[in-house]
Amino acid sequence: MSKNLLLISLIGAVLLSACASAPAASDDGAAEPAPALESVDADPQMVCTSEISEDLDQQRATYVAGLPFPLVTDEDWQRGPADAEVTIVEYGDLQCPNCAALEPLLARLAEENPEDVRVVFRHFPLIGTEEQPLHPLAAQAAVAAEAAGRQDAFWEMHDLLFDRQPQWTTLSDEEFSAWLVDAAGELGLDSAQFAEDLADPELAAMAQEAWDWGVQSGMGGTPFLLINGIPYQWQGDYASLSAVVRLEMLSDEQFIGCPAMTIDPDREYTVTLQTEKGDIVLRLLPDVAPMAVNSFVFLAENDWFDGVSFHRVLPGFMAQGGDPTGTGLAGPGYTFGLEISADWTFDRAGLLAMANSGPTSNGSQFFITYGPAEHLNGAYTIFGEVLDGMDVLENLTARNPAENPDAPSGDLILDVIVEVN
Repeated sequence: MSKNLLLISLIGAVLLSACASAPAASDDGAAEPAPALESVDADPQMVCTSEISEDLDQQRATYVAGLPFPLVTDEDWQRGPADAEVTIVEYGDLQCPNCAALEPLLARLAEENPEDVRVVFRHFPLIGTEEQPLHPLAAQAAVAAEAAGRQDAFWEMHDLLFDRQPQWTTLSDEEFSAWLVDAAGELGLDSAQFAEDLADPELAAMAQEAWDWGVQSGMGGTPFLLINGIPYQWQGDYASLSAVVRLEMLSDEQFIGCPAMTIDPDREYTVTLQTEKGDIVLRLLPDVAPMAVNSFVFLAENDWFDGVSFHRVLPGFMAQGGDPTGTGLAGPGYTFGLEISADWTFDRAGLLAMANSGPTSNGSQFFITYGPAEHLNGAYTIFGEVLDGMDVLENLTARNPAENPDAPSGDLILDVIVEVN
């Protein structure tokens, strides 16, 4: 296994303008009701394609090394374990409203993933120029955070400035200085020492240098994020940010290369999905869709589905799972093509099929129908059917991430048991 990382999806991301509104997050689109697609003549033995190469780690390292952003060191302000799997670096402006909106989302990510997420804050105060000033108090706010940092209270001042941003952004320089000294006292700092540090020319120079460096580095605004060293365009919501982090965390579990073909089309394969709501027993169709069955069995035997949710459950249509991130965006690190049989169509409930976003994008995500869905014929591979447990399937918690991407997680698959006769 190796990291599938964000190399392809994040390289070249368009950066947000300074403190601008973010566009809405896009839907992943897998197995959604859609107009009938033209049938695709697919070779049942279509070669599986690996999405991960053994040198991908090196490719990413080379790419990150070519960026202007320094590696995280002990000198950085950081929260979370140093060995976290995901490090999020924010270049932020303490007067930026979008940065303030981002902070609780970063805190939530860290809280939900205490061993796996580290958050780093670096200053990019949007000072501007004398002719075109941007945030007039941003530099002073950065200095205040650093001054508090000299008393081991950087994060306390950081959080207070963001939490109370509406209180101070309209103050004059003198009023803001007095406000900051009061805030330092409220935090239990030595107010006299804080006031002295607040006037330190060295810290003022630090703020100016941070602005100059950010401009020279090509950062278009704040918040500017790096996720494990690669620029990420924050979409303005928790679901999209969390999805990227989950994808990054999944990368160690993905597979280099495709599974060897080990199933026997002449044997019978029965699968039991043990879920939180009960068991669903499926018969696989190795003679109809050998690639899909072989992949499903391989993933089941490698515990890929254990603890994975049914992330999209649309009553009357289908229940979809198979993505460990629960986002509908992830796969096992390889893809394969359609296997279409004229003898198997979406004419009833209980059909097991591969979810995809195109004819060669089958991976680990699957769905089971709640009823006829003939508009899917020719576009999705049917590779099994329900033998028992339709009542369990129909009792799964409805969940539509297209309408509510931040909904609670769906019902979990606890284990997948494969029997061969």
